[in-house]
Amino acid sequence: MSSWLAALEGTPAGHDLALALALMAAVLHALFGALQKGRHDPWLSRAAIDLSYGVIAAPFALFLVPWPEPHMWPIFAGAVVIHIVYKVLQAMTYTRGAYTVVYPVVRGTGPLVTVIAAGLVFGEHFAPGQWIGLLLLVGGILGLAAYNLRHVTVDRARLVPALCFAAATGVLVAAYTTYDAYGIRATADPFTFLAWFFMLDGIFLPLVSARRLARLRRDEIGPLMRRGVLGAFVAYFSFGAVMLATRLDKVGEAAALRETSAVFAALIGWLVLGEKVGWARMGLMTLIALGAVLIEALG
Repeated sequence: MSSWLAALEGTPAGHDLALALALMAAVLHALFGALQKGRHDPWLSRAAIDLSYGVIAAPFALFLVPWPEPHMWPIFAGAVVIHIVYKVLQAMTYTRGAYTVVYPVVRGTGPLVTVIAAGLVFGEHFAPGQWIGLLLLVGGILGLAAYNLRHVTVDRARLVPALCFAAATGVLVAAYTTYDAYGIRATADPFTFLAWFFMLDGIFLPLVSARRLARLRRDEIGPLMRRGVLGAFVAYFSFGAVMLATRLDKVGEAAALRETSAVFAALIGWLVLGEKVGWARMGLMTLIALGAVLIEALG
């Protein structure tokens, strides 16, 4: 499969596959965020997810994929550090603000910064029409956050710090998206990067959350670990998909299309959680989708 993917890099077929992977990542990332914000403490939810995907990835990293080249070890170290900072900020965001408010802010901040970073790091450039699409997408996402904020009546005093943490988390989303794209392009086999990344990335949060995990009641452990295993597989197909998309095609386009996850998060809230959508949110979701279409069509 690695040789097949390598043959697709920079081709029209690779572009189409990258589009499909980015949209799949969008759907799954909305689900991933909802899993982390669910009934458990976000620190514990993320620790359970990280522990699960680290353990599952270990045999693949150690025995199945080719071992990383020597130059990859500093790259892995940088990736782990960036993702640690991202996860800490994300957990601090989710413990302070309503999911429907903070999630769009996180996802709306990321793509604009990613496109700028991809231009600096990889020399990628958006066409003028794509910039219009990006601004529509980001504006729709942040508009969705503003709409949700207007209707939040609980813990409003905590929303200002929550929104600040959400914006900072969005910047880290851009940082890890750009850095991971660099990392997955630096190795001959993309699955080497994915397997070792997930194994190494699964170490930190379970260690720092060990005391919290130890205080759990016995009847809480099973549901938490089930959430962790489910989240692990969602993470593989969400984070893994967008990493592969950035190897196959432009980093900025893949990052922008992934942020249509704000639309899918709203749909999850409507279809699963019973939240009302209304005409205003429907219009904003349409704006996000239109922005994504322009980015793709005018690329």
